[in-house]
Amino acid sequence: MSSSSAMVRILIKGGKVVNDDCTQEADVYIENGIIQQVGKELMIPGGAKVIDASGKLVLPGGIDTSVHLEESFMNATTADDFYSGTKAALAGGTTMVIGHVLPEKNDSLLEAYESCRGSADSKACCDYALHVGVTWWGPKVRAEMEKLVREKGVSSFQMFMAYKDMFMLRDGELFQALQHCKDIGAIARVHAENGELVVEGAKEALDLGISGPEGIEISRPEELEAEATHRAITIANRAHCPIYLVNVSSMSAGDEVATAKMQGKVVHGETTTAYAVLNGMQYYHQDWAYAAAHVTVPPLRLDPSTPNYLMSLLGNDTLNVVASDHRPFTIKQRAMGKDDFTKIPHGLPGIQDRMSVIWEKGVIGGKMDENRFVAVTSSNAAKIYNLYPRKGRIIPGADADVVVWDPEGSKTISVDNQVQGGDVNLYEGLRCHGVPLVTISRGRLVYENGIFTCAEGSGKFCPLRTFPDYLYKKMVQREKVPDRCINVGSYSCVHVCCHVDYQSQAVKAVEREPYAGDVVAVANSGKRDFGASDLDTPTRPCTRHGGVRDLQESSFSLSGAQIDDNIPKRSSARILAPPGGRSSGIW
Repeated sequence: MSSSSAMVRILIKGGKVVNDDCTQEADVYIENGIIQQVGKELMIPGGAKVIDASGKLVLPGGIDTSVHLEESFMNATTADDFYSGTKAALAGGTTMVIGHVLPEKNDSLLEAYESCRGSADSKACCDYALHVGVTWWGPKVRAEMEKLVREKGVSSFQMFMAYKDMFMLRDGELFQALQHCKDIGAIARVHAENGELVVEGAKEALDLGISGPEGIEISRPEELEAEATHRAITIANRAHCPIYLVNVSSMSAGDEVATAKMQGKVVHGETTTAYAVLNGMQYYHQDWAYAAAHVTVPPLRLDPSTPNYLMSLLGNDTLNVVASDHRPFTIKQRAMGKDDFTKIPHGLPGIQDRMSVIWEKGVIGGKMDENRFVAVTSSNAAKIYNLYPRKGRIIPGADADVVVWDPEGSKTISVDNQVQGGDVNLYEGLRCHGVPLVTISRGRLVYENGIFTCAEGSGKFCPLRTFPDYLYKKMVQREKVPDRCINVGSYSCVHVCCHVDYQSQAVKAVEREPYAGDVVAVANSGKRDFGASDLDTPTRPCTRHGGVRDLQESSFSLSGAQIDDNIPKRSSARILAPPGGRSSGIW
């Protein structure tokens, strides 16, 4: 930030200040990139730019927790870099984005991070941070995760249960990665789909001659997401690690999150604008390009009630955050999969329209009030990523990331007037009531009534701190809680409670006298130990090569001599009680 922009003074006068927990009529005075005062009849120095917010709302700037800018994925590069993408974010009322670093399998996480920083620092127009993908597992990854946390300002890592042979971690690897996230205080983001069955589903669809975009929905039914969501929560619970589930796209996956929360597990969920607004019927459109423009994973769901349901989950705090998951590709890029839906690059645009669309469908639609809107678009993200209350709240001392929002204003979304990249807009023709008029980023007026005044590279990288209270406070407390009595069914266990702590999940060995009796001797017969890994299971001996007889094979031989030739033959045998009883009557 230049010294001149740092000294800008702004007074937002006459508006209603909306935070996630309250709304109040107040003026907001900004100086040196910081909110200095919030209240009525403020005493301020002269020379301030006055913004009249009468009849308007004054909101914390949006935080988009999942964007893919300047990213190469599935043989295509996204249509937005860090300049055009963050510029579009500011136009929509978002003042901070969190991008993704996705190393190729076996590549260095650190090198991928440094490469991304080298590009983003010189282009970003607003504040940004980075998630780093854990796309493979090993000692090197473990060490680099720790270094990224301690030295590079990274606090979140994304793991994938899908994208087999590309990004997918097996259950054991995911368990170890989650354990390590817990040890270093990182946020564990998990994309939950059953990667093995996704591959099989894609094969089946292609074998049936289904090669169009509808194959993405057919091959990835929501039960694969629900199963993986349940499995991810279970693995995280065993690892004693808070889990943050991303791209929650279906009602059944949302129910898994709700159930886990009711059970007291530390689970948070993120959905996207597209999942909360659109449905999977788009994949069956007669126009291939239109259908392909909606390809993402997990796919949009066919049940038309799904978006309404997910919006309700955002409204009642089952799901905590709504992101854009902005990953724009052109129709020409998607056409790489014109004959095979598995080759269509996955991703949807939406960084610019996220807040207006959620206001239209969530607030105007009666699913949430303006305070909950602030929570799901800004405050909850700030809390989860340890930015709160410096971001996500309008109070003295916070970063001056502020949006003047016109709840009565309206706009019609169109690809023709969008700032974000790509040649399609998923919400084409949607009329949104509720639009940003002014966006202020770190005290700089960067967008006003359609005019940008932001400079390329004027944004800053925000190092994120680990062990956010919003995720880890309960986990840390549970480990401190002394052993207590536990309930087993309807019975209270008062004698063995010293050995198991249900809440903290701490386990202890039972103190007992050592066994002093006899132990049976086990001869080493060369047979496999039942404790051996399934990966070490030998194949069944083959009679053709090993000479070992398999009782499941036929005893008949074509050589003429049979194995039962030495048994005396009987001419006949009378059956007195055949199976099913004796026959009678005309038979």
